Amino acid sequence: QVQLVESGGGLVQAGGSLRLSCAASGTIFRLYALGWYRQAPGNQRELVATISKGGSTTYADFVKGRFTASRDNAKNLVYLEMNNLKPADTAVYYCNADVKRMGWGTKLFLYWGQGTQVTVSS
Repeated sequence: QVQLVESGGGLVQAGGSLRLSCAASGTIFRLYALGWYRQAPGNQRELVATISKGGSTTYADFVKGRFTASRDNAKNLVYLEMNNLKPADTAVYYCNADVKRMGWGTKLFLYWGQGTQVTVSS
């Protein structure tokens, strides 16, 4: 089994910063593409950022210039540095990962974390 656990969420004032972490554990051979998503109440889950195995990143337009995704492949960790936060960034933030598991050859499995709440006050 593989688990993804997000942490680092909380309450912050507009203009503030938070750093989210996502720790992957279990029968992992290698992590491939990783993603950060968010879901606000009443809204669909939306993509925030992606980061490839090699570290290439993509961002949704609404976070470009404010959020930075990074990863530590040795520790199976992925981060989302969030700066200049806005009330519109309030949501539950989720990470997901394409995982090659030990003993499963080249097959990739997609896993999701349970989410961490980010609340930005005005």
